[in-house]
Amino acid sequence: MPAEAQPATLPRLPERETVLHSWCVQSEWHAPTIVGGEGARLFTADGRSILDMSSLAECSNLGHQHPRVIAAIRAQAGKLCFVTSAWGAEPRAELAALLLERSGFTGGRVFFTLGGTDANEHAVKFARAASGKPRGWIVTRDRSYHGASYAAMALSGDARTSAQSDPEALRVLHVPPPYAYRCPFGTDTDAACGEAAARRIATLIGERGAANVAAVLMEPNAGTNGIVAPDSFWPALRRATQTAGVYLIADEVMSAFGRCGEWFAWQRYGEEARPDLMTLAKGLTGAHLPLGAVVLSSRIARLLEPQMLYTGLTYCGHPLSCAAGVAALQSYFEEDLIERSRKLGAAMLVELRRMQQRHATIGDVRGGQGLFAVLELVRDRATREPLARWPQQHPALGELLRKALREGVSFAARGNLLLIAPPLVIAERELADALALLDRLLGELTAAVGGTHP
Repeated sequence: MPAEAQPATLPRLPERETVLHSWCVQSEWHAPTIVGGEGARLFTADGRSILDMSSLAECSNLGHQHPRVIAAIRAQAGKLCFVTSAWGAEPRAELAALLLERSGFTGGRVFFTLGGTDANEHAVKFARAASGKPRGWIVTRDRSYHGASYAAMALSGDARTSAQSDPEALRVLHVPPPYAYRCPFGTDTDAACGEAAARRIATLIGERGAANVAAVLMEPNAGTNGIVAPDSFWPALRRATQTAGVYLIADEVMSAFGRCGEWFAWQRYGEEARPDLMTLAKGLTGAHLPLGAVVLSSRIARLLEPQMLYTGLTYCGHPLSCAAGVAALQSYFEEDLIERSRKLGAAMLVELRRMQQRHATIGDVRGGQGLFAVLELVRDRATREPLARWPQQHPALGELLRKALREGVSFAARGNLLLIAPPLVIAERELADALALLDRLLGELTAAVGGTHP
């Protein structure tokens, strides 16, 4: 074809005009384009380096472009990209074995999903099937997040999506959270709040009848809701569900793989606190490829094995994703990242509490068992008046995020909360510099909103 007859190349439209982005107003989306990354840093198309203090969606636990994971993906792609779960796949078998080994779910099984939302939905399916309660109630809590499909929105106690779902129609019951800073039970201590929250669940199971309740689904620690349950909560909840004969599902989508200083957050409370099922995603591959999982106890696995499993996903147990998962677990272990998260998280918590003494707008600091902490910002520390009504965000907090980004650091916030969750591979100097920047910016925010000490 003569050159003059070739069709003209149309200019490429920018992403903000072609993509529907999640969890934002489309006209307000103006994010930079990321073209690369290394360690805890992201590289933009305009040549900037940005320190990631949120692990993006609290999922890049291994940082960005981890060499071992990238090499594993390349090697697997050269051998086999895809086969359905109707056929065996070596990386799928290896990853399942590793997960059962690390979690201590000896004799259990693993069901692989595409992410956290469908992991939670399948955990509910399995709990109902194993208990013989196909319409058994599922107890979850307010101010929780388990995903954004219709079923997962019903499971979640999320104000942003509550109008889109009908929990009761999907046999879901919500209870108040173990939110010690604003305890819904009116207790005076963190421990008392955790115990009261567990008692409320036990009471609800009794009211509905244990024969009609299939499972309790809860986050053991970290979540984007910003509530970190007191140490008294999970052990008391485990005892309550065992007494009632109701399964306990741990949503570990965000809290696993070192984020909270353990392989899995429930392990902080010992073997007696082991759930019956747990759901995983995010750090499972360090977010290098999409993958979720449900890990089932041996008891539940035995109950399901003779049943027809009426569920599935075309890409469940995708070989490429599973190969990334195997490499991720090897990296956590061989680089001692679980212990590193615990050590750096403790040091980070000390510094954040020092900031609390300097800035009146920091009402509460929680977390710190690993590289995850929450700052709850208030207008008045004595009354605990929030900066803005939940889940709205005060303009001053939005300005803090913009200032930080201009200085090359990306922080995450939700409502009145700052969520600090850097990759577990972050350099100590990088972490210290980011916290120093946050300290300065919080001083400016406090001056802007006129925060007061008690």
